[in-house]
Amino acid sequence: MNQATTLYNQDLYGWVQHQIALLRQGRWAEIDTNILIEELDSMARRDRHELVSHLIILIAHLLKWQYQPEHRSRSWRNSIIEQRFQIDRQLELSPSLKPFLEEAVQQAYPDAIKLAVKETRLPKSTFPNKCPYLLNQLLEEEFDSEL
Repeated sequence: MNQATTLYNQDLYGWVQHQIALLRQGRWAEIDTNILIEELDSMARRDRHELVSHLIILIAHLLKWQYQPEHRSRSWRNSIIEQRFQIDRQLELSPSLKPFLEEAVQQAYPDAIKLAVKETRLPKSTFPNKCPYLLNQLLEEEFDSEL
């Protein structure tokens, strides 16, 4: 095991800083390319996972908002607003995630139903099999007030 790999195993942040320094100095031969590739790939997967996670919460709260209007609360509304802010922020930082949005909604919906079922105690059959919201509705600031 070389020194860079040892640092990677002991201190990820330190390893990243070391790799950045090597890149800035043009010391290409010293860069731990195999691990760097793995880490970059992992970062991309984390970004996609984070987007799906925000969509799960957003969709679950929209379902709760729509299917249990008598239980609407400020915290549900705030959660809807917060998840939209987080999604907007993530798309501003990584605009290349935009083409993944439709797929992310499809990935998020089954877990959003599970969350909505747990939190509302309504039967799963209450909710549509496919996401009832269009992408622009999910991201539209005032959409929940239309439900």
